[in-house]
Amino acid sequence: MKNVAIFGSTGSIGESTLNVIRENRSLFNVVTLVAGKNIEKLVKQIEEFNPKNVYIIDKENAETLKSKYKDINVFYGEEGMEEISNLQDFDISVSALVGVAGLKPTYNMIKNGKTVALANKEVLVAGGELVMETAKKSGARLLTVDSEHSAIMQCLNGEENNKIDKILLTASGGPFFDKEITDKITVEEALNHPTWNMGKKVTIDSSTMMNKGFEVIEAKWLFNVEPNQIEVVVHRKSLVHSMVQFKDGTIMANIGPKSMQIPIAYALNYPNRLSNNIEKLDLFKVADLKFEKPDLDKFKCLKLAYIATEKGHCYQVILNAANEILVEAFLNRKIKYTDIPKGIEKMLNSYEKIELNTVEEILEFDKEVKTKTKEYLKLT
Repeated sequence: MKNVAIFGSTGSIGESTLNVIRENRSLFNVVTLVAGKNIEKLVKQIEEFNPKNVYIIDKENAETLKSKYKDINVFYGEEGMEEISNLQDFDISVSALVGVAGLKPTYNMIKNGKTVALANKEVLVAGGELVMETAKKSGARLLTVDSEHSAIMQCLNGEENNKIDKILLTASGGPFFDKEITDKITVEEALNHPTWNMGKKVTIDSSTMMNKGFEVIEAKWLFNVEPNQIEVVVHRKSLVHSMVQFKDGTIMANIGPKSMQIPIAYALNYPNRLSNNIEKLDLFKVADLKFEKPDLDKFKCLKLAYIATEKGHCYQVILNAANEILVEAFLNRKIKYTDIPKGIEKMLNSYEKIELNTVEEILEFDKEVKTKTKEYLKLT
């Protein structure tokens, strides 16, 4: 039986992970649940899964949990996150904390040589070089529960001796692939994703294709390839989750139902698959699998992600930090939709290349870029 820690247990990935565990109680035991502010949902999870350790941000909520659950270790705040992410009593963790806040705890687990199933894009976008070097030194195993990167990981299973020619990273295209992008696009239109039900920030990133830009950066670090070996392919049915082309021209594709539980289960039980009750794909009903090329001049955020990847580590941090502030400003109706790529490009052009050698340096630089982006938007 594997002991599992879930960082971000009350979010969509955390809940999907618990669904997998719920269906496989003989294989997995939840030892740690890490939440943000949703104490109601966390309490329900504690009642069902009886973990040894829990985390919540606020001290007041932590005190409530301490008084209610005498036999559970309760952590809170920045210091508590440092402590709980350095515990050694789990076999695998799912890292699904939102934003750059997930970098330090994930780094701690990697540094300690633990197996981490990564669902947080910012960990590799902001800290890819450091995280991968640390994993190599510590012997940690870094898996992925992102559907596209899980698909690539599955295509590469057993192909260790074969050189990757190209990674074909599939994208849904979002709500604007076949529509004109103007400054009149509303928040509601951008949130109307045709395929996936996600959080607001990720949905906006999907509409600008920045989400796919982040995945390009992730793929570079996870699979040790150059940016020019990663090609984004729009596949609006979202049935082909990604592909790998090898040096002999063979393309290996991962095709399956649209369910996050599949990549989560694969990571939890890697490299063995688990049975599930998800409706299987009927290829006779699919009819065709169409692939299209994204317009990088139209989807400028994707183009900027490639540029940041080519320019180096610090520019990936800038890309992520500036995007976070700009998307938040758009969601709060303070800027236009087209201001998102404009602001990111402005921030990328505002910095000379610098070295970032520690998590602390990355987080400090991330904070600096966010402040500068707010100043650019006159939001401070």
